[in-house]
Amino acid sequence: MNMTGKITGIKYKPFLAEDLQTVDIKKFDINKMPSSCLLKDNEHTFAISKWVSPKRTRSYPYERVYNTLNASKKITVIPIIKDEGADGDRDFLQWDTVSLMSLLDVFVIFAYYNKAEKNPAYENKITNFQFDNKYVVSKIKEIEEYHSSALHWNLNELKNNFHNIIDKTKKSYAKIEKQTDVLLHSYKGIETFKDKIGQDVSAFMKFSREKAEKAQSREIVTIQPKESLSTSTKAKITITNYLGGQYFFTIDETLLLSNDIYLIEAKHSKNSLLPSISDIKDGLLKMILYSNLPKVAINGKKISSTGVLKLTSPKIKKYFASAIIPQYRQKIYKENGFSKNQIELIEKIVEEAKKNKFILEISKSND
Repeated sequence: MNMTGKITGIKYKPFLAEDLQTVDIKKFDINKMPSSCLLKDNEHTFAISKWVSPKRTRSYPYERVYNTLNASKKITVIPIIKDEGADGDRDFLQWDTVSLMSLLDVFVIFAYYNKAEKNPAYENKITNFQFDNKYVVSKIKEIEEYHSSALHWNLNELKNNFHNIIDKTKKSYAKIEKQTDVLLHSYKGIETFKDKIGQDVSAFMKFSREKAEKAQSREIVTIQPKESLSTSTKAKITITNYLGGQYFFTIDETLLLSNDIYLIEAKHSKNSLLPSISDIKDGLLKMILYSNLPKVAINGKKISSTGVLKLTSPKIKKYFASAIIPQYRQKIYKENGFSKNQIELIEKIVEEAKKNKFILEISKSND
């Protein structure tokens, strides 16, 4: 099943965002800060998060961004390339990441690593990556004085500064390779990345889109270890925003009832009653998108859609949904043996679901 949808604006209220630690910029080091925090510089305060890889499926970057969404000004720091060495992976920044951050009004600092250490477990692999903190702080200072939108900043950085960052990245990896005596991937890949992007953002979109579509096609026939689906109704959806940005997602499950389709993001736990908070927040970021899709089209026919966050575990005994009245919810909590902390967590997700018009389901998995 192939679907398309359009987002004209984002309206969403998060309820699970953490209380962030405040760090003064005079003591700020991107490599030592928490994954998300508040950054204060005189009268300026930002919420800032960092990614450890440009790949979205590693280390829950969506959770880190989610924790900053209540702030008026949000920044995230993303390495444009992460090369773990010839025995490891090499990941590149994707256009859809930039587009999604722009849609969420998050300023992106496209960053690079300038330090790393040899991984003692592998001959040609590095670890303990560190960003160039001086460069990151300089970009934060620029954002302080920037009065246009995050979208404008992100596109401007891609157009006017991206080649410079790629060159810095390439130079830094050459230095790391020499210092660690670890063989990295061929620099031809970085040059190809640079040439494919050129000075034209549309070329970056096309280059990333081709890779994303291939990954989406592979994922459509793959069930990940953390997924436990009641059906195998995976589907592709291509979401377009009013800015022309496109996002290629694979929906874990879909349920078509009459003229309504339910877009289900499934998170599974094999050993606990609930998935981890990181998994849940990762799923909630998808709900931000699905909650802002008033209509989707299937083969050109427009129908109503509803987002569903589905949490599964073999330990669940009694089905739960956010629409269930509070008095009955307490009975279900007791039957499932949820702890006080788990009940508080579920109740917050219920609040978030009702406020943002998506559905929370908790059910027994098939495994």
